[in-house]
Amino acid sequence: MDLKLFPHKLSGTIQPPPSKSQAHRLLIGAALAKGESKLEGIQCSQDIMATIRCMRSLGADIREEVGIVRGMEYGSFAQSDSVPRLDCGESGSTLRFLIPIALAVAGGGQFTGAKRLMERPLDPYKRLFQEKGVRWTQSEGVLRVEGRLEPGSYRLEGNVSSQFITGLLFALPLLPGDSELMLTTPLESSGYVEMTIEALRFFGIEVDEISGGWHIPGKQVYHPAVGRVEADYSQAAFYYAAAHMGNAVCVAGMNPVSRQGDRVILQQMEQLMQPGTVTIDVRECPDLVPPLAVVSALRAGECTRLVGAGRLRIKESDRLHTVAEQLNCLGAQITEEQDRLVIFGVPRFSGGIVSGCNDHRIAMMLAMAATRSEGEILLHGADCVRKSYPNFWEDYVALGGAIERMG
Repeated sequence: MDLKLFPHKLSGTIQPPPSKSQAHRLLIGAALAKGESKLEGIQCSQDIMATIRCMRSLGADIREEVGIVRGMEYGSFAQSDSVPRLDCGESGSTLRFLIPIALAVAGGGQFTGAKRLMERPLDPYKRLFQEKGVRWTQSEGVLRVEGRLEPGSYRLEGNVSSQFITGLLFALPLLPGDSELMLTTPLESSGYVEMTIEALRFFGIEVDEISGGWHIPGKQVYHPAVGRVEADYSQAAFYYAAAHMGNAVCVAGMNPVSRQGDRVILQQMEQLMQPGTVTIDVRECPDLVPPLAVVSALRAGECTRLVGAGRLRIKESDRLHTVAEQLNCLGAQITEEQDRLVIFGVPRFSGGIVSGCNDHRIAMMLAMAATRSEGEILLHGADCVRKSYPNFWEDYVALGGAIERMG
């Protein structure tokens, strides 16, 4: 879908959609529980539907329209000659979370995905699980893992995606003995791991923090629970960006003490309001680079450095590159370096032709740019927002955004 975005300010109050990161975790916990859970606030974005689809393949009964999740029965695949097929769509969270879970509950799985998903790095798991005797074969976009996880010591780098850590934290409590998950390098994106531990405790699972990692008691049972998914700071960040760009937008419904790591956007936006050169390290919150970049691009005459952003190269797009490329198409002055963006602010955007690059966060960034553009913006591939925020364009129009569907 292509859209023409007209220069127009936004105004009004918006409650962002439910947190995708928290919804993944609550759905998985409920699916692993022995009994029925009730989860309110599940929004069926493409990524969340990927997790629902995969948990159904593992034996859970999920009625997302009413938020009812009946947990799977562990061991239901024990006598099967084949492992379940798990279609992860484009969801990196789903894929990385479920590889160890499938090994723990089903003896493995055959994982598939769409577009760039199966190209995204899985080497930390591959090395770890092959050491544990798991059969790992990957070819032509299909990953097959077979074997049973055994209790013991698991070692992972802390500066790779926290999704690897989360997957193991979900799986290891199900094993028949105690395990340790140790980090060989300092932890990055710690907020996401804190969200995982919070979700585990919500379902009655305990993990003990120790020096350099966690001790995970075995033989634990996930218990059903009733809860609600919080509003998403990752999506709210685009509306906070709009507000700092001169739009009269008020963001409502946010949990001020949330464990979501992207809550740091509030402090980062304040940093961008200060004069002079501003440097922001995004290692703990790489998904915030698009809203930070669109605000930074309008700090006229000032320099902003967004550093520690190397992991953005393995997102739905090479997001470090596409942020710079697409905003530069609109008249921004952004230099892309290996793991950072250097941004020299301009007074306004010029308008032009851009692409969502099959990346939901790029399309939302460009929508906010239109509110400070001199000319119209033609956005190709605007429907990529469905990956995380299916109602984004409806909400954008409700706030006064002016769009026209092309073709």
